[in-house]
Amino acid sequence: MTNTSRSHGGPDAQGVPLYDFSTNSNACGPCPQALSAVQSADATRYPDPTYAALRSELAAFHAVDKARVLLAGSASECIFRITGWVARQGAAAVRVPQHGYGDYAQAARAWGLGVVISGPADLHWCADPSSPLGQSPQFEARHAPSGVQVIDCAYAPLRLSGAPAFSKSAMWQLWSPNKALGLTGVRAAYAIAPAGSPDAVAQLEDLCPSWPLGTHGVAMLRAWVQSPTQAWLADSLIALNDWKTRQTALLQNLGWHCLPSHANFFCARPYGDDYHADLDTRIDRLRRHGIKLRSAESFGLPGHVRLSVLPPVAQDALKAAWLDIRATP
Repeated sequence: MTNTSRSHGGPDAQGVPLYDFSTNSNACGPCPQALSAVQSADATRYPDPTYAALRSELAAFHAVDKARVLLAGSASECIFRITGWVARQGAAAVRVPQHGYGDYAQAARAWGLGVVISGPADLHWCADPSSPLGQSPQFEARHAPSGVQVIDCAYAPLRLSGAPAFSKSAMWQLWSPNKALGLTGVRAAYAIAPAGSPDAVAQLEDLCPSWPLGTHGVAMLRAWVQSPTQAWLADSLIALNDWKTRQTALLQNLGWHCLPSHANFFCARPYGDDYHADLDTRIDRLRRHGIKLRSAESFGLPGHVRLSVLPPVAQDALKAAWLDIRATP
């Protein structure tokens, strides 16, 4: 049964949107090098169950010992596994961002743990840049001296401005490059443990089923660390930054209030400082025009939408559709 309490962007019951602003995937993608690797993967065979080559390549990319690399089926899978791991150690509470990815709290509730946004906790989640705001985290490592600290780096490769909020050396790092590569349909992720955490990695490995990654996930992650892929990513950030400048200006000219963001996405209030209860209705009407926006209400931001940065043709389509539905009762 589908858990309808979770809201996500991307394709829905109506299929794939013509212009999808609801998912934060890199709009310059898919990355040609990563796509070629995935398409060439041999799906007739199991991957190496130890993932020896992949672990070594990820460790070299991050300049860490390979014993610190933990593979995961996806970032969400890793969130649930880490939460289960701390729960087994007697954890009582999980600290989550005030506005953040719903699976942090969902995993905590699934394991019977309390959810807090301030104060002490046994597990602390943050993202840099954060989602949905694309801003710096609301707390830093020095404010969370105890417990397990995890920084979700899903959007770190898509940072367009600013600098990381703090050093990742003392925190777990959770990486899911499929967004940066424009290949969100390929589920694969990994975590980098803090130095001196071999027992923690081993315990999390014990909680993992065999073969968390299929051959396509392995191919994507191996491509992720290659120089041509990273060069393509760097070039894509230049285009995304130009598109973002144009997109925010276009929306502001429509009367939308765009919130600041360091990433390839941002939140906006389509009615400026006013709140209108019919926003969901207008989002539905835009969907019938082939345009999908992501309501930010599930993030605790009623009256807002989260939009990824898309090319000018998509921006112009959004403008035309918005003016059309605004003129039609």
